[in-house]
Amino acid sequence: MTEPGSEHALLAAAADGDATAFDALVRRHTVRLYRVALRIVGDPVEAEDVVQEAWVQAWRGLSGFRGSAAVSTWLYRVVTNAALGHLRRRRPAVPVDPTEPGGPAAQWVDPRSGPEAIALRNERAAAVHRAIATLEPSQRVPLVLHELEGLSYAEVAEVLQVSVPALQSRLSRARVTLLARLEELR
Repeated sequence: MTEPGSEHALLAAAADGDATAFDALVRRHTVRLYRVALRIVGDPVEAEDVVQEAWVQAWRGLSGFRGSAAVSTWLYRVVTNAALGHLRRRRPAVPVDPTEPGGPAAQWVDPRSGPEAIALRNERAAAVHRAIATLEPSQRVPLVLHELEGLSYAEVAEVLQVSVPALQSRLSRARVTLLARLEELR
C-alpha cells in the first residue's frame, strides 16, 4: 500500500485523472528536470521546451508507469528521452554559459568567497561545462545524470535502459573524453 502524499500515491492519483496530484509532481520535479534538460541540450530556452514536452509525455504515459522504479527515476527517463529526441531534431547549439546568474555554476560558488576565488571557480566551471557540451549524447547523458545529478549507477542504468556494466563503460569513455577535451581547452 502506498502512503498518501507519497510519489507513488500522487502518480496513481494522477493516472486516475487527478490534475492536482499531477500538479504536485510537476512542482516537486520541474527544477531537477530542467537542470538535466539544460545540461543535455545546452540552451535555456530549448531546455524549457524539453521539460514541457517531457511533462506532456509523462501525463500521456501515466498509465504505463509500472511502479517498479522510483517516480523520479521514471521522470529522469522521460526528460532524458525528450532531450535526446530534441537533439536529434536540431543542429548543435552554443552551450549555455554556466557562470550566468542562476546557471549551473551558481551552485558551486560560496558567497563568502572573495571575487578572485569566485571568478576562478566560475572560469573552471565554464570550462567543464563547455567540455561536457562537446561530448556525444551517449557520453554526455550518463555523465550528467551520474556526476552532476548524483544518481546511482543503478538509477542511471534504469533511466537509460542499459545494464550497469554498459553504463560504467559509457561513463569511463565519457570521463576519458572529458579529460582530453579539458586538456584541449587549456
